[in-house]
Order: sequence, then C-alpha cells, then structure tokens
Amino acid sequence: MAGGGGREEEQDGMSVHSPCKAAPSSASSLRKEQSQVELELKLLEALAIYPPAKLRGVHRHFVLYGLMEYLQRSFGRQFSSSDVLQLLDRFYDLEMLKPHDEDVEILNQEEEFSLPQSFFVKEES
Repeated sequence: MAGGGGREEEQDGMSVHSPCKAAPSSASSLRKEQSQVELELKLLEALAIYPPAKLRGVHRHFVLYGLMEYLQRSFGRQFSSSDVLQLLDRFYDLEMLKPHDEDVEILNQEEEFSLPQSFFVKEES
C-alpha cells in the first residue's frame, strides 16, 4: 500500500517534491497568447460598431475598412483586409457572408432614374 501513495505523487509525471519550472519558451508563448486574446477582444469591440451582418452586401468593404482602421488605431500597426478576415473566420462562417449569384445580379442591374418635374419647378410666393 505504501507504493500506491508514491504513484499518486507522480501521477502527473512530476513528484510533489520536484520544482515546477516552466519551460523557457513558455513565457514568450504566454505573451503571444495574451496578445492574441487582446487582438480578439479588440475585434469583438469593433464588431459592436461595425456589425458583422453588414459584411454581406454592398456595405461589406466599408465594414471591413472600418474594422481595419479600428484595429490599426488600437494597436498602432497596420492590418490588411486578409488579416481581419482571418480573425473574423475564427468567430464566423465567412462562406455564409459571400454574396450569392442572385445577389450579384440584383446589384449589377441598372435602372433608368430621373427626378420628377415637380422637383425643378420653383415655388413662387
């Protein structure tokens, strides 16, 4: 039974009496993880201003630009549109945001437009 207690001490591969030292590279990976979390949090803050629903349709590029600008101001470095889309891909299915063929057809339709004549008539008092 005394041997069973020793196994419990080394169950995780470390003895209770061993010093618990982190690997030298874990400090840099921790900093990297923290910066990644900060980046994701800033992206989520930006999504409160630039809603992801508008990433579909005619506003897509404006929203993407707004997200890029928000992250650039927050971190003081450049972000490309592909960087932002890569971040967004962690939270959203970006395939669902791509326009369908019928949407593209509607956006490419041209219609004749002219102002009504009443617009040009000056009111006389």
